[in-house]
Amino acid sequence: MTSLGPSLTPLEGGHSGRTFLGEVAGQRVVVRLYPPDDARGESAPEVDEAVLRLVRGLLPVPEVLEVSRAHTGSDRPGLLVTSFEAGERGDLVHARLVAAGDDEGLVQWGRALGTVAATLAGMPTLRPGPFVDRDLTLGRFPEGGLVEWVGARLAHWRPGPRDALSAVAAAAQDLLDGVGRSCLVHSDLNPKNVLVDPATLEVTAVLDWEFAHSGHPWTDVGNLVRLERHPAYVDAVLAAWCALRGGEPEELFDGARAADLWALVDLAARAGENPVADRAAHLLAAVADAGDVHARPTGW
Repeated sequence: MTSLGPSLTPLEGGHSGRTFLGEVAGQRVVVRLYPPDDARGESAPEVDEAVLRLVRGLLPVPEVLEVSRAHTGSDRPGLLVTSFEAGERGDLVHARLVAAGDDEGLVQWGRALGTVAATLAGMPTLRPGPFVDRDLTLGRFPEGGLVEWVGARLAHWRPGPRDALSAVAAAAQDLLDGVGRSCLVHSDLNPKNVLVDPATLEVTAVLDWEFAHSGHPWTDVGNLVRLERHPAYVDAVLAAWCALRGGEPEELFDGARAADLWALVDLAARAGENPVADRAAHLLAAVADAGDVHARPTGW
């Protein structure tokens, strides 16, 4: 195993606490640790390596330098070591553009991210499912649709809001079922997980692929426009995606919000664990109250 030096420094911006900046032979690297009890199993680092190799050349991603499984007997974690890529976190760039009222910059930025999502949506898969090994073999998701997901994950919600959200989920599922294909999905594609050249607004790296799976073509767009809702940015994301994959922006917008309900419900079920989950719960409550996937809390 490569020596990672005397210390690892946690990288800012994440909530898992598993990603660190290290150094190998004077070269900065990024190290992600996988504990022996990782929910995805012992093959998790190998799956992440395989996904990075799959998309490299189509999207800017770090180079894989080393990968190893966790060792249960010694409690040694698995790890994935990748190159350190230059760039500023996209959420910081996005906030700066919004604060400056830079609509032109937001359009350019939205086009860049919409193109990333559209590139992924153009990588077809045979059916939806999680990746289970280094060959990216497809497993099976649990049976049921969005309505069942709401009932399972939000059983602690009061019946009134939960029933209202279930009605929204039923309509969303009908919309999603109208698309008869699946593709590679990043599943955590948002500005925080993208590095960008702040001078050119070009994407320099797409990071954090541990939630990647085979799924719905609209999922990544839904993530991109979940919290970042400036009209110039949103319109540019939708236009860039449709320019590559076809369709109308209005239809994509509705579908993206519908697809994002899967993630919102899962995040809202974990409210109190981190700020992202808390915001998701707040947003989902507004959706349930209004009966509209496009709803947002007052003040957003």
